[in-house]
Amino acid sequence: MQIGVVYPQVEIEADPAAVGSYAQAAEAMGFEFIEAYDHVLGANRPSAPGQARPYDLESPFHEPLVLFSFMAGLTKAISFATGVMVLTQRQTALVAKQAACLDVLCGGRLRLGVGTGWNEVEYEALGMPYSTRGARIEEQVAVLRELWMKRAVTFHGEHHSITNAGIMPMPVQRPIPVWFGGGSDRAHFGETANLKVLRRIARVGDGWIQQSMPQARAAELLDIFRGYLEEYGRDPKSVGIEVRLELGSLPEDAWAPSVEAWRKMGVTHLGVNSMLGGLRGVDTHVRRLEAFRRAVPAHR
Repeated sequence: MQIGVVYPQVEIEADPAAVGSYAQAAEAMGFEFIEAYDHVLGANRPSAPGQARPYDLESPFHEPLVLFSFMAGLTKAISFATGVMVLTQRQTALVAKQAACLDVLCGGRLRLGVGTGWNEVEYEALGMPYSTRGARIEEQVAVLRELWMKRAVTFHGEHHSITNAGIMPMPVQRPIPVWFGGGSDRAHFGETANLKVLRRIARVGDGWIQQSMPQARAAELLDIFRGYLEEYGRDPKSVGIEVRLELGSLPEDAWAPSVEAWRKMGVTHLGVNSMLGGLRGVDTHVRRLEAFRRAVPAHR
């Protein structure tokens, strides 16, 4: 099981030195990936009272591919994952180009986590329809993979038209792994919608990034998900599973047992998240990661 960190960007200085210090510290401690959330815009909370979400206009978010390009130049081994990029509010060919360039610059250390998001404000500002986001994402992933694997692509689908064109440079990984978020927020989206998302991931995803949830609920969903994989003729061991460990809501003496429990469930990636735990500044977050490493040493 790979263990990485969730970049706590809403609680770290928007400063190049802080960004670089965090990335290098995470790599030195033996973490295997850095994951970053994605928001282009935040809503002005007084004008959007119905958005009961933790992020808004005042929450600082680096654009993840730009962030990782900077971190790539300061690190050697740690990999990078979007967790998740809101793909359906972006132009697909542009994402293919940006991700391919980053994959070249970081030497093939990129994993692209994608999802449909929840913030209508962003869709409106970026000129993309919110209501059809679920229907578009599968075709987007197909287009991404075509552009990453073929020098010239002709693709005419419901949402995309490309005629004998391609990107350059091509990525190191052909294709770049595409993981999906979603499928676990039963309270917000409803059980039927969640299972539809799980089926989509089982059909076309290289991995599934779960949201934070109790291990009992995760085990229930993993059984369902692995059943879908077998139904679609895929080996469950060939598809990655990522979960989150929330350091702020879990006592330190529970960190190691929780990691071991996830490992026994067959989880392949675990993201250690120190956000929303009352910390501020890069040094406090690094110290929290050091405490985690004392509890759960890196496997060298």
